[in-house]
Amino acid sequence: MSPLPSGLLGDLDPTSDRAVFRQIADQLREAIDRGRFREGEKLPSEAELVDHFGVSRMTVRNAFSILQGEGLVHAEHGKGVFVRPRPPVRRLASDRFARRHREQGKSAFIVEADAAGSHPQVDSLEVKEEKPSQDISARLGSVRRVLARRRRYLLDGRPVEFATSYLPLDIARGTPIAEPNPGPGGIYARLEELGHRLDHFEEEIRARMPSPAEVKTLRLAPGVPVIHLIRTAYDTEGRPVEVCDTVMAADAYVLSYHLPAN
Repeated sequence: MSPLPSGLLGDLDPTSDRAVFRQIADQLREAIDRGRFREGEKLPSEAELVDHFGVSRMTVRNAFSILQGEGLVHAEHGKGVFVRPRPPVRRLASDRFARRHREQGKSAFIVEADAAGSHPQVDSLEVKEEKPSQDISARLGSVRRVLARRRRYLLDGRPVEFATSYLPLDIARGTPIAEPNPGPGGIYARLEELGHRLDHFEEEIRARMPSPAEVKTLRLAPGVPVIHLIRTAYDTEGRPVEVCDTVMAADAYVLSYHLPAN
């Protein structure tokens, strides 16, 4: 077996109190950070690392597990371990709901997909009337029934988020919003056509580890967290007209904000 290229990885420090598998993980992490291994590139195989460091396969596997847990790499069965690509989508909060996009017939997701140069898709669509949870009801002004729109978003065939929009029935029932395809510009364009001109949005964001169902739905690799975002849309009369509960793969997005200084 040919040795690894000179300077790609260093040597272990036998005098260190740090566990050997952690030292190997440290060296691989540094090599990724310095660009020695680029996005999508395969890392040295277990056999190559065993030969380079003079350790057991289990030690190398433990090092890989650390990097997987940090979301830096992912393993493909039978192929090897690869550097995880950086988030492809920049979610620009100050622009994504701009009215000009709706007037052009584009939803926020399509705008972001276009900016990333990716092909957007929506599947797992479900539209139905239901009783909301206590939290959703309170956010919408204590409504008893809502129209719920559930869907999963994909970029270039990869699931990146799933979301549920909740709208008061007195607004949504019998309108295009209740149709599987609400039309150009999405439900926000339809809300404004119905006289609910949007004034502002409020978002609550937190990061957490995914549930087993979320791992399956978003096809998440081990160690990848999710971004859980709840957004409420208000019209110019101050009425909450939609609550959107979204779970996003954290390795697919960069959240970008423009914050005024005054």
